[in-house]
Amino acid sequence: QEDQGTSLSLCLCSLVNGVSPPTSGSPLPQMARNPKKKKGSKKIKGAKKNVCASMDVEQPQKVWQPGVDYLEDDEELQFDPSTYDCLHAFHVGWPCLSFDIVRDELGAVRSGFPHTMFCVAGTQADVSANNAIVMARLSNITGRSCKKVIASSDGDDDDDDDDDESSSDDEFVGTPGTGKPFLQLRMIAHQGCVNRIRAMQQQPHIIATWADNGYVQVWDMGVHLHTLSIGDPHVSTGLSNVTRQAPLYIFTGHKDEGFALDWSPVTPGRLLSGDCKSAIYLWEPTAGGKWIVDRTPFQGHMGSVEDLQWSPTEAEVFASSSVDGTIGIWDARHHDQAVISVKAHDSDVNVISWNRLASCMIASGSDDGTFRIWDLRSFKDDSFVAHFKYHKAPITSIEWSPHESSTVATTSADNQLTIWDLSLERDEEEEAEFQAQLKQNVQAPDNLPPQLLFVHQGQKDLKELHWHPQIPSLLVSTAGDGFNVFKPSNLENLPAA
Repeated sequence: QEDQGTSLSLCLCSLVNGVSPPTSGSPLPQMARNPKKKKGSKKIKGAKKNVCASMDVEQPQKVWQPGVDYLEDDEELQFDPSTYDCLHAFHVGWPCLSFDIVRDELGAVRSGFPHTMFCVAGTQADVSANNAIVMARLSNITGRSCKKVIASSDGDDDDDDDDDESSSDDEFVGTPGTGKPFLQLRMIAHQGCVNRIRAMQQQPHIIATWADNGYVQVWDMGVHLHTLSIGDPHVSTGLSNVTRQAPLYIFTGHKDEGFALDWSPVTPGRLLSGDCKSAIYLWEPTAGGKWIVDRTPFQGHMGSVEDLQWSPTEAEVFASSSVDGTIGIWDARHHDQAVISVKAHDSDVNVISWNRLASCMIASGSDDGTFRIWDLRSFKDDSFVAHFKYHKAPITSIEWSPHESSTVATTSADNQLTIWDLSLERDEEEEAEFQAQLKQNVQAPDNLPPQLLFVHQGQKDLKELHWHPQIPSLLVSTAGDGFNVFKPSNLENLPAA
């Protein structure tokens, strides 16, 4: 397992044998090899002291490149905790393919630790009937802490090796906030695996789900959200009993399952859903708290509709991406074809993101591991303004930062989450000056894109990421082995839009 992260700011990290944390990161992954035999009896939490200790040992250093460099059988990577202002991990019992941040009333822009956040996720259980929608509250999110909260059926957290954790915390002198985060959950039964789940921006307790049985449903989670918000923030509840609740609305008109789902940020309650049979349906809210779904779908793609994004400024405009390699820009008043359709990638266009701060910009991620940036003011075939081929496997998620118009994050099936600042350019003089300050001379490879700001690893089978809209620079990601909540140390705290 290769556990590390990177940023363009240089900092030495070390390779430790036989132990690795559940998640990790480091600015420009400069990993030293220390070829000792693995010690299988060592536990994850007790390993964190070894990072600092090994940095004092004189040993040859090299930059670790994910997907390029490989480890010996007796070697594992250890992350540098100084590269994170915040790092936590948790899971909810079953893997979750999709989740969403639920907006709260705790403050529009929050920067000081500890933090509290709410999210909603949909499970991928072993049996269809075991699936659930998970409403979660994570409180006491402290800075520069690398602990893992595991929900258990008896409500106890995984507190093994408390002494080791306490000792590790002592290493982070002067960090804001101390202690472990607390996880509280509410489970609501859901028939079928949840392919995609989204919370309405204007009414965060209204949730839409796309299931693998072909049904799209809308739910009111207000009661569960209220229960979590008034609960004791210093108690972890563990896995709750599953509650059965009827959805507000079920749409069965799709001919196949799908993944594309998006609430309008301009018109409250307006929803789009797209399926694997290339159909896109528009949902219109009614005064009675229900929805009317247009019987005539939008048609134009030649393959599965993979993602949908409403314009952040225009009520009648949305974008779609498809396995046919195209991105379409649509007028919601015309169903027959897209206003503009562009051949965006040579492979499936898995995901797209419409920039909320610079509404002329769209980012797209492809099955071939590339992602591109598009300017809608000159939107045509091969007109992308930036193209990045860094990832070694399909892009599974892409999202612009809600706080900085030039910053975008991606996840990939190569188990890397990367953060990019498109405004950056290589400055060789600055790099040389910074490198001269290091105790050891470490050369970074020339082929790293200068826009690459941070690489987060340690999760397996990464699926989706979201920036927190109210906590600048805080990201959440989901993977086959659970969730990570983290804040890289090299991202500035910019004001929310």
